[in-house]
Amino acid sequence: MPSRTEDSQIKVLLLDIEGTTTPVDFVDKTLFPYASRKVEVFLLEHFRDHETQLVLAELAAQHQRDEREGPRPPAWNQETDEARLRSTVAYVRWLIAKDSKCTPLKTLQGKIWQQGYTNGELHGEVYADVPPAFARWRRQGREICIYSSGSVLAQQLLFRSTTAGDLTADISAFYDTAIGPKTESASYRRIVESRRRAASEVLFISDTIKEIDAARLAGLQATLCVRDSIGTNDHSPHGTIRTFDEVMPD
Repeated sequence: MPSRTEDSQIKVLLLDIEGTTTPVDFVDKTLFPYASRKVEVFLLEHFRDHETQLVLAELAAQHQRDEREGPRPPAWNQETDEARLRSTVAYVRWLIAKDSKCTPLKTLQGKIWQQGYTNGELHGEVYADVPPAFARWRRQGREICIYSSGSVLAQQLLFRSTTAGDLTADISAFYDTAIGPKTESASYRRIVESRRRAASEVLFISDTIKEIDAARLAGLQATLCVRDSIGTNDHSPHGTIRTFDEVMPD
């Protein structure tokens, strides 16, 4: 964690979602199973849509990469629309089960979750300390940005529908894997450039050490978030926090 003397230097809070602002169980036990259950119905309803066709083409390309690199994915059959649909559903469920971070999967999941949020089947979840921290940091004049492997749409839907209300007004920008993988330092440099800030003015908070290391390599300040008191991911040379109450209190 930055010291109190360094707090004034931080102008941007860049936050991970899963395990940082939002319980891991919400993603693993609510969002992922929902997308897996609903993917077939969603594709049946939107198979002919232009945007869906673009995602399907990207999934086909990803499938080819997975076949080359392993482990071997389910078979892909494009002989008929029905076969293509069945292949896509099986492949998407396989990707979800292996927690793939590939962009077309995240795009498709975001669209499926959008229907769930719209019809009231899904509601965003954040830790209790997140809304007051957002209010505090904004009161201090700092920017809040989100960087997650989930699509920008999925991020916006989550923060718009929390039990504490719509938190998107507090968030200046959302970033997903379109800007680059979270374990590569170049991704963080791109984010810093987009904010027109010095890297040292940005504090990245995540529950994943590889992401923290990548952000540090890019020159950002970075702190490991350990929400689970019995977690194994609780050793970092850059300091740890267990709650946002520890981050730049008034």
